[in-house]
Amino acid sequence: MTITEKILSGIKQTLETGDQVKIDLREASAITGSGYGVGGRTYFDDAFAALRFANPIRQAARVIPAQGSAVQFVAKTGNAASQTNPWTYTFTPNSGTPNTDTSIWQLPTRVITAQLPIRTAVMSDVNYLNETIVEDLAMEFASIEGASMILNNDQSGTTTTTTGGTNGLRGLNYYTSAGTAAYGSSGYAITDGIHSIATVSQAGASIAYDDIVNLCNALPAPYWSCMGNAWMMHPNTIQALRKLKGATGGAPMFTEVGDDDGGAVAYVFGFPVIPNANMETIGAGKFAIYLACWNRFVTIADVEEMTVQAMEQTQAGFITLYAEKRMVSSVRDPFAGVRLVGV
Repeated sequence: MTITEKILSGIKQTLETGDQVKIDLREASAITGSGYGVGGRTYFDDAFAALRFANPIRQAARVIPAQGSAVQFVAKTGNAASQTNPWTYTFTPNSGTPNTDTSIWQLPTRVITAQLPIRTAVMSDVNYLNETIVEDLAMEFASIEGASMILNNDQSGTTTTTTGGTNGLRGLNYYTSAGTAAYGSSGYAITDGIHSIATVSQAGASIAYDDIVNLCNALPAPYWSCMGNAWMMHPNTIQALRKLKGATGGAPMFTEVGDDDGGAVAYVFGFPVIPNANMETIGAGKFAIYLACWNRFVTIADVEEMTVQAMEQTQAGFITLYAEKRMVSSVRDPFAGVRLVGV
């Protein structure tokens, strides 16, 4: 019986009888020799899961529930009003160029699986272990999906199993680079919906203040006042911006002094900065910075069920937990985000 179980049992007993109850909190370990010296008596603090970069995109992107084995995205394109003369009371259905159309693309939901063998003695010994395992499993799944959402090429590279390859998500870095954003091909094939993202080339090998200005200017003006705007970059890139100075030296371009929030590079040009360790660092051919109205730019669809099963017969003395979750992500509005690429 764990310490928690002993306390709860004692509380129940005193409530029923009204008698004073003494609770022996000395815990004999179920793991032989786990204590200091002979006897194996050890106090176990509550278990906890180490913090990690789960998936920073989730805190800014649009997240929706989903069902089934695939998710279809539909974008209305073109203009609804007659561009010839919309300034009259009379409708002329056979004139003008409404050009109302849709672009569709469909992506299969992807599955992430995990297997956790745990010694039965540990589960009875360590407090709060069950809840910690579930918490850590959720964070690990989020960490895996976060890397795939940026770095994975779903068109090839099946040997790249860490980010998924053809079994993973469509990574942001593998959308087409262009001077102007555009929707990808419309259809149901896995090659459809690979949009073009407006990409700004870094002027030199090192990041410069003008690179940040040019990237901000590349974001279409209608999105400047979007509530979901944020920069996303690797912590090393944030460090480079903190050290950024003018051509003649002097104070850094982004400093704690004068920042409304009191933090260095917590905001740039009024937009918050989200650290994301899955982003690439500054370098030739690497996408170091994204600026986007994330709740329009990226959509994450989570299948509304997660499977967890415990199997006791896989190995003597162990309980093995099997878990899986399904989800998919996509750039939904390619005009809502821009990125910087190194040269």
